Amino acid sequence: MTVTGPDLALQVRDLERSASSYETHLGLRRVPTSPPGAVLFATEPVAFAVREPLPGVDLDAASPRPGTGVALWQHADDAEALRDALSAADVPIPAAPVDGPFGRTSSFSDPDGNVITIHDGRHATSSRP
Repeated sequence: MTVTGPDLALQVRDLERSASSYETHLGLRRVPTSPPGAVLFATEPVAFAVREPLPGVDLDAASPRPGTGVALWQHADDAEALRDALSAADVPIPAAPVDGPFGRTSSFSDPDGNVITIHDGRHATSSRP
């Protein structure tokens, strides 16, 4: 048996609000055949989805915020331009952009408080975390 993952799904409070946010702000496209209780996006090589919380998960009780301990990175053609567009749309930006080993890097918070890092690979020795 071989593992070919990872695949990634974030548990969210409001499925439609979160899915719309990822579509609007990152340009992700929904897969029309998403499973019940989830929205799957057409991303490669890693599948990405937002989903309703699993039984027993209380996102409001998550401390200090949902996703603590998970580092979710998304590659963009121009991380700084995306950060500027997110900021202009009043999307929370928890830190200023920096140049790092994966290029220009910035972060934003999704509607549930998950911090997503964006990088563009420019001037980097590697283009993926």
